Parts: sequence; structure tokens; C-alpha cells
Amino acid sequence: MNAEPAILQRDITPTGCDYDIVRRVIEKISLDYREQPSLETLAEEVGETPTGLQKLFTRWAGLSPKTFLQAVTLDHARRLLDSGMPLLETALELGMSGPGRLHDLFVTHEAISPGEYKARGAGLTIRYGYHLSPFGIALVMVTERGLAGLAFADPGEEQAAFADMRSRWPNALYVEDVSATQPYAARIFEPARWRAEEPLRIVLIGTDFQVRVWEALLKIPMGRARAYCDIAAAIGRPEAARAVGAAIGANPLSFVVPCHRALGKSGALTGYHWGLTRKRAILGWEAGQLQARARAAIDL
Repeated sequence: MNAEPAILQRDITPTGCDYDIVRRVIEKISLDYREQPSLETLAEEVGETPTGLQKLFTRWAGLSPKTFLQAVTLDHARRLLDSGMPLLETALELGMSGPGRLHDLFVTHEAISPGEYKARGAGLTIRYGYHLSPFGIALVMVTERGLAGLAFADPGEEQAAFADMRSRWPNALYVEDVSATQPYAARIFEPARWRAEEPLRIVLIGTDFQVRVWEALLKIPMGRARAYCDIAAAIGRPEAARAVGAAIGANPLSFVVPCHRALGKSGALTGYHWGLTRKRAILGWEAGQLQARARAAIDL
């Protein structure tokens, strides 16, 4: 019999109201990007000084409000997709294309068997823990084979996130074990630890079709995006764009399996299981990481 989850036995609520301020700035930029709000306007919106907001936002998101605004603006520039050009990469003039650009997290993966999937987690022990991330509270779930689940929540929504993930594999045994999940959280959210020689091991728990879609998502490099119809074509099912969209929405490994890089046919962001504001935040954070890599390459 499965033990009831001990939700948040330790307090990981962000101190003060920093995260709320960052969330409100992200939402303001995402909604009003056409107006190109200045740092001063954003600071006034959240009751901060421009200098204070610049430091706070950069510390939390890994890039400045201006850089995030640029990323959101580019994300909405649908002509890039329409012309076949990758989002962010051309506009940011990174010059990082080429066969050496592997998936940024250097993921190695395996899928459970169809029989194991049909058992809906029976026989699996899933250890879970909550950790702070650049995108709110992260619920990390692991098995003996590797990372199996990654979800996000705002403070107060942790139990709902756990219930959502648990419903995917209701027959598994769940054990809260932060010591088991901490190494994964550190690997996932610290780009300096993304190394090809130490790949992040993940396990994909889904139908054969879902796994094929998730494997296709793993091939989308940071700074690029793909439309659902393109992903459907890549897996040999060009008529199944709607089913591909459903499989993307069911992705249990947010961020690691980059469903945030999948867009609607017109280039629209469309839905995201953990919220469009968070999707925009992830895309902006990735743009910042690419800029940092480009600057480092120039300095060399």
C-alpha cells in the first residue's frame, strides 16, 4: 500500500517576496512586450527601484529584464518560423549552429517496456523531493534507473503538482527522499554541470507514441523551436499533429525534455502544462544562457 506523501516536510518557500516580484515582471513583459516596457516602468509596476529590480531579476532569472524582453519579443516574431529560421539564434547572432550542438543537458535515456507502462507504475519506487529552481519550486522524481519526473509549482501549489504527477503512475510506491533528488536538481539547473562525459540519465514512462514524441523533443537544441506539425513529420506521422500536441502536454519531464520549445503552427506559444508565464521564463532563461556562451566564446 502506497504511503501518503509527506508534502514539504521542510520549508523551501522563497524568502521574502522576491519570487513574486520576478513572476509579476515576467507576466508584465509577456503581456506588454509590444510596448517594450522600460526598466523604470517595470520597477514602478512592482514597487522596486530600477537598480534593485535589475539585480533581483538577474539573480533569479540568470539574465536582465531587458534581455528577457528581447527573448520574449523574438519568441513572438512568427516570421522566423514561417521562413524556416530558428527562433532566437539568428536574431541574437550567436553563430552556434553545427553538428557539434548536441542536446544541452547531454541526456541519455531509456524507456520502460509497454508492459511496465500498462501496470501504471506497479513495482516502481519513485523517490521525490522539492527544490528551488529559476522557475519556482521544482518537484523532482527519480527511480533507480534515473530521473522520471520534473514538475513545477508556485508556493502553495506543491500538493496539486504532486497529485498531478502521481496520477500518471498511481500504482507506484512514493517515498519523499530529498537526498536522492538533490543531485538531479543540481545537475538540471546548473548549466556549468552540463557535461557530455557525465550525461543525465532519464527514464521515459509513457506509451510508445508518447516516447517517440519525447525523443523528438530531446533533439531540439536550445535556442531553436519546432512546430507540432514538424515534430509529427519527424516521427513519421505527419497527419498526427493533434496527437503530438497531446503527447507534448503529457510530458512528465518538463524542461529536461524540452516541450517548451514546441510551438503552434503559426509560431504561437500555445499552452504549457505548468503555465505560459513559466514557458516564457524558460525560453528567456535559455536565451540568456546562449548569450553567455557566445560571450565566453568571444573572450576565448
